[in-house]
Amino acid sequence: MNKLKEISTRREAAHNKLLSFKSKVYQAFLQMEEAAFSDGALPEKNKELIAIGISVVIDCESCMHWHIEQAAKAGASMQEVLEGVEVGMEMGGGPATVSARFALEVMEKVFKQ
Repeated sequence: MNKLKEISTRREAAHNKLLSFKSKVYQAFLQMEEAAFSDGALPEKNKELIAIGISVVIDCESCMHWHIEQAAKAGASMQEVLEGVEVGMEMGGGPATVSARFALEVMEKVFKQ
């Protein structure tokens, strides 16, 4: 699970560096992220589950890591996260099943399975 720690460390370092640069684009991204994931017609948990499926399809390990953690924090169960991963697998076909392997590793860590 060193890879998961490395992803978290690198993401946090990049986040802090972009904040220190006072990046207007990054600030706008953070505002957009906050707006996109705030409760609305869909609660945050559901939005995070959607993001998990998309993350599997685009094979973004950092995205899977982040959104699985955020989904769990928003109250998603391991089964709900798994179904989000499965939707991504179906939408992405064979290549997405390869991406899903990483999501399963993250789920194991987050849900202590």
